Amino acid sequence: MPSFDTVSEVDMHEVTNAVDQAKREMGNRWDFKKIDSNIEFKTKDEVIVLSAEQEFQLDQLYDILLMAFVKRKLDGRSLGDSEDSKAGKQVKRSYKLRQGIDKDTSRKIVKLIKEAKLKVQVAIQGEKVRVTGKKRDDLQEVMAFLREADLETPLQFDNFRD
Repeated sequence: MPSFDTVSEVDMHEVTNAVDQAKREMGNRWDFKKIDSNIEFKTKDEVIVLSAEQEFQLDQLYDILLMAFVKRKLDGRSLGDSEDSKAGKQVKRSYKLRQGIDKDTSRKIVKLIKEAKLKVQVAIQGEKVRVTGKKRDDLQEVMAFLREADLETPLQFDNFRD
């Protein structure tokens, strides 16, 4: 029987490239010329840290980072909730990258698919949601349905088997 897995993964190499691109963009902007600001990606913790002197500059850095994410075809929703901290002149904001589908979102996906009465079976397997059906068309219909669903987590579909 055909099946596929619904996952939420972020390509770390592309995130590194997006952060580097955002740093270059920040270096080219005149409003960041003489300001102590930085965008840093900590690969071990999977955290992106923005630092600047003012709050509004952090907002501008976040916009630059989101633009770099879009150019690299990364979903901005993969940036988690922000945590602010202040140390001396610096204001820092850190974003944890979201990897995997949490249990609540998995249950929500299963509930949405069952309420849509699509002819497939859905099973939660750790941080993945496996969808199995008799026909490939049914699985493609589920993919289209999940793309249109209003979920806070970016979804990818992999491991498609006939």
